[in-house]
Amino acid sequence: MVKSKIKLGLCPTRRDVFSVKEAIRLKNELVSMLSKRSDIDLVTIDDINKEGLLFGYENLNAVIEHMKKEKVEALFFPHCNFGTEDLVAEVARALNVPVLIWGPRDDAPLENGFRTRDSQCGMFATGKVLQRYGVKFTYLNNSDMESDYFQAGLKRFIRVANVVKTFRATRILQISTRPTGFNSVTVNEGEILEKFGIRLYPVALSEVTDLIQKFVDENSKEFNTSVKFVMENISKDSTRENIEKMIGLKMAIKYVADQYNCNAAAIQCWNALQDMTGIMPCLANSLLGDEGFPCVCETDIHGAISSLMLQAATMDENPVFFADLTVRDRKRDNVELLWHCGPFPYSMAKDKSKATAGSHWILESGAYGTCEWEIEQGDITVCRFDGVNGKYQLLVGEGKGVDGPFTRGTYVWFEVNHWPTWEKKLVEGPYIHHISGVYGKHGEVLTEATKYINDLALDAVEPSAVELEGRWVE
Repeated sequence: MVKSKIKLGLCPTRRDVFSVKEAIRLKNELVSMLSKRSDIDLVTIDDINKEGLLFGYENLNAVIEHMKKEKVEALFFPHCNFGTEDLVAEVARALNVPVLIWGPRDDAPLENGFRTRDSQCGMFATGKVLQRYGVKFTYLNNSDMESDYFQAGLKRFIRVANVVKTFRATRILQISTRPTGFNSVTVNEGEILEKFGIRLYPVALSEVTDLIQKFVDENSKEFNTSVKFVMENISKDSTRENIEKMIGLKMAIKYVADQYNCNAAAIQCWNALQDMTGIMPCLANSLLGDEGFPCVCETDIHGAISSLMLQAATMDENPVFFADLTVRDRKRDNVELLWHCGPFPYSMAKDKSKATAGSHWILESGAYGTCEWEIEQGDITVCRFDGVNGKYQLLVGEGKGVDGPFTRGTYVWFEVNHWPTWEKKLVEGPYIHHISGVYGKHGEVLTEATKYINDLALDAVEPSAVELEGRWVE
């Protein structure tokens, strides 16, 4: 997987009545610190004026045009002293990207009684004016630049910006129609385009499967490397022919996705695919997931969107898994099975020496390609983007992977504090039995990201929305 970066527009701001020298010093320290971060491509305004600060109306248009030309994906307005709140609002409104405001913890008054910054005071003013301008923003408490709080908050904001960036650029390859019986995955293509700008690129199943033999025949280095990896690590007892078809399918999906500039796919995984090729796509989906390209089951478009948002919350460092919410544990009321036939990324396997791929044990075709492994335990965040009657929500929750009974397929037992609360939301909300998961605690990032996505409401299960928002002020 390739870790994402955010192009961050840095617009440090000051006001004339406070120390210019102090403001420039703080700006320079920030530039030095931000330039060293691997998750940021920094864009400054040092070429706009000699101070590299936002403070005068004569520079306003130049700053806006500079940030637009550089195509920044987020804006950061450090209040290096009180700041100029209306200029901050003008720039932020013109760019329409996630906005962070923060100021350093103010020093004590000097011996002569003067104060050098009053940054906190300025942020109160900026917050009000941003609201007047209709600009959504993220706020970090008045704090020292070196503090753990500021560093953690900045990291979270960059991840928020990555979720918003990914969501706005979502292009889903739809491989065939949904399975006939799956009314639950019905999607309103026109509506998600109109509301969110999300594009679908529907292709016939044959447009992908017809390419399988092409990649088998080409026998490229990439193809042979993938075949060897599967034969040595996952599917030791299967025929080379089946494995070659599987790698051909994986490469065909990615090839067609690249043609349409798609960042995820949703495939009709049964039954036509088995009739046409004799294989399941589960292992191909697993391998694509480990490459950072979510390919979800049963043509679940909303599931693909969920997976992209969740992966973006990790800066695209961690792959996601796409699961059925399947059964509640008989002995533990708050443990649920997250399962699917076999698409969970191989990198997640708890014991890779026991990871296998073989024939489907339920479907009549018995086709090759389903995977079987339990995935690692630990903190897990899950989410589900979904909607009904024109109203869209993002279900967000956190829990832990725990020990549980063996079952076929790829799976993890998921423990929460109070499962009945989850079940009620899942049944009564606009959701279905599919959910996306990723390791770590990312609820507060998804919570903040929904702020920047019009027509998308947050639906936090546990922790609650209040608890998740509280992480921003800890």
